[in-house]
Order: sequence, then structure tokens, then C-alpha cells
Amino acid sequence: MRCCLKDVTKLLLELGTGFAFLGNQYHLNVGGDDFYIDLLFYNLNLRSYVVIELKTGDFKPEYAGQLNFYLSAVDGILKTEQDNPSIGLLLCKNKNDLVAEYALKDMSKPIGVSEYKITSNLPEELLNQLPSVEDIQNRIKFEK
Repeated sequence: MRCCLKDVTKLLLELGTGFAFLGNQYHLNVGGDDFYIDLLFYNLNLRSYVVIELKTGDFKPEYAGQLNFYLSAVDGILKTEQDNPSIGLLLCKNKNDLVAEYALKDMSKPIGVSEYKITSNLPEELLNQLPSVEDIQNRIKFEK
């Protein structure tokens, strides 16, 4: 999971504007118990914390409860009166849309659930922009 976390972190940092990365496995102590948020960001444009949870399997309704708890904890511990409510994003390998809808239906916090896809085939427009495997291997040999 660590290499996957590293890749997702890099991707999120490159995608958005105004995001400040606060940490992975971000530690929160709530009532003497320790909890660890997979990824924590602050969006300067939204003036809001963004909590991201990564799951390697299918979406389960209890993940929504966990993320809702993290959002409440971040709002209670980190958020100031100048900040907007925190936003949650749950990334799963697969999700059943109806199950996700029911899991989130009566929650009032802004939470999104999305799937991620791992592919070995790159889109044509990216193939020309990225170095080949041989190119990378040659660079590694040269740097040694």
C-alpha cells in the first residue's frame, strides 16, 4: 500500500491548484485514542481541509462512517473559524453506486466516493511525453 499511497499523493499534488499537503497517515488523537488519516490536504482556495481515505478493495458502507468521523475530528481539532467545513474523498478500487448512495444519503458532510483504475496501457498522447523503459534504465545506469 505504501507505493500506491506515494503514487496517489504525487498525482493529487500535480492535479489541483491551491492544495497544501499536510501529511500521509496524519495522526489525530481523539479522546485518548489514536487515528491516522491516509492523506490530509488543505486547499487554500476553498479554505478547507481535504481528508482522503484510500481503500484497496470494494467500497463498504462502513468506510463512509469512518470518513465522516475523520471529517468531524478535523473540524473539531484543526479547523479554525476562518476555515470552511472539511471535505472528504474516499477512493476505492470498485464501488456499487447504489450502495454508496445509501451509505451517504443522510450524511450532511461533503463526501465523495470514487473508483480508481490501474492500467498498463497509456493513452496515445502520453506515450510520446514519457520516457521509455529503456530510457529510464539507461539513466539509472548512468547515475550509478
